Amino acid sequence: MKKVNKIVDAVMRFLMAVAMFLLVVFGFWQIFSRWILKNPSTFTDEALRYILIWASMIGSAYCFYTNQHLSLGLVKDRLKGVPKIIIDVFIEGCVLFFVLYVFVKGGWALSVYSTNASSVMHIPFKVLYAILPITGIMIVIARVLKYIELLQDYLKARKEGNN
Repeated sequence: MKKVNKIVDAVMRFLMAVAMFLLVVFGFWQIFSRWILKNPSTFTDEALRYILIWASMIGSAYCFYTNQHLSLGLVKDRLKGVPKIIIDVFIEGCVLFFVLYVFVKGGWALSVYSTNASSVMHIPFKVLYAILPITGIMIVIARVLKYIELLQDYLKARKEGNN
């Protein structure tokens, strides 16, 4: 399990690093071409928008993977014992339903049925929209790995408690 976690972590970090590197390089070129060459690059302007979308979506998947996603702990943190477990399971079920329905199913429909293309780069919006199901699958994998890890920790603690 730790090996799978390491691979998923490395892939997500690599994708985010590539996206950030491209943002820096294209951003620098956009500034240089606009202010020094006095001829702004339209390609990098559009590419920066798309890369920013992809970077933020991959970053959100990574936040789910590392349990750093936004959550409202107002009620959850006040509960203890069985009610806390019930609300945790309910919240995780809602998150998984939302991610599967909106990101995976909806994103897949967007990426399959989209017919438009970008105005400058002429890239089909299918490419841009493809990040939704990809991110959705990453989030589901991240949450399932977290559930398996929690179950293993629970079984280990229960086994140690019985000895």
